[in-house]
Amino acid sequence: MNTQKTYAIGVDLGGTNTVFGIVDRSGNILAQASIKTQAYPTAEAFVEVGVQTLLPLIQQVGGIDQIAGMGIGAPNANYYTGAIETAPNIAWAHERIVPLAQMFSSSLSPLSPVFLTNDANAAAMGEMAYGAARHMKDFIVITLGTGVGSGIVTGGQLLYGHDGFAGELGHVIMVRGQEGRPCGCGRTGCLETYCSATGVARTARELLTTTDRPSLLRQKPLDQIESLDVSIAASQGDQLALDIFRFTGTLLGQACADFAAFSSPEAFIFFGGLCRAGELIMQPIREAYERSVMPIYRGKAQFLVSPLMDTNAAVLGASALVWGDQK
Repeated sequence: MNTQKTYAIGVDLGGTNTVFGIVDRSGNILAQASIKTQAYPTAEAFVEVGVQTLLPLIQQVGGIDQIAGMGIGAPNANYYTGAIETAPNIAWAHERIVPLAQMFSSSLSPLSPVFLTNDANAAAMGEMAYGAARHMKDFIVITLGTGVGSGIVTGGQLLYGHDGFAGELGHVIMVRGQEGRPCGCGRTGCLETYCSATGVARTARELLTTTDRPSLLRQKPLDQIESLDVSIAASQGDQLALDIFRFTGTLLGQACADFAAFSSPEAFIFFGGLCRAGELIMQPIREAYERSVMPIYRGKAQFLVSPLMDTNAAVLGASALVWGDQK
């Protein structure tokens, strides 16, 4: 990489929208634009419109010669191959392998390198470059959104495994047997079926239908309850909502205790909408962790909420793939 170049492109490719940003070395997003991810019949059409969207942004910072590279965070992304591999929630990548990094590199020639990784790994890179993990070499980022994602950094390097898909901690099984909730991955009892935003809403609906406990949540139709409603009710002292957060945080803390035995992280860094509940979820996470973790790890790990929550962290994280240790 030419370390004299000033800017990187960060791309947050989500199931609904794709956001493109031009980011400087200090983590400032200087220009950005977005397109609808699923508005195009093919990956080729998506890339064509993406390039058309990017070119004016690139010109704003002096042209392609000022761009050090591009980083893309996307579902089912393989860092090793630069491809999205059969992403179930993206129509143009649902039943095929899309070499997205190579497609953008060719279309924006002479742009190189172009990196691709999953969104949680991009978040981990963002934390290391601009957020809570600056100066850390061993940490785990856990994203609490529609699902539960994770990016594992050991010795200053992201953990990818032999095939590029290591680190799916959201699919560690927490409840085994027939009682486990069905997961989109095809198994049952995965962490994300309980501790994602959708998992929290699911816990609320289960409690409201299987008990007669009073709750502010009963003021809303059952099928419309979201994790935000649980958070609002809990902040108003609703005991059932408070119990939901304690249940969720306890499972997360127990899972983190198991993760510590794998990589002994200096910190667990949490990102996503559920984190806005603050101590309602962070306190039970810490308490369950200390109860459950092996004694040799007890009291060593920090539990942090990402300071990048109010920025476009996914774009920042993707751009950080370009700088790597050259930042």
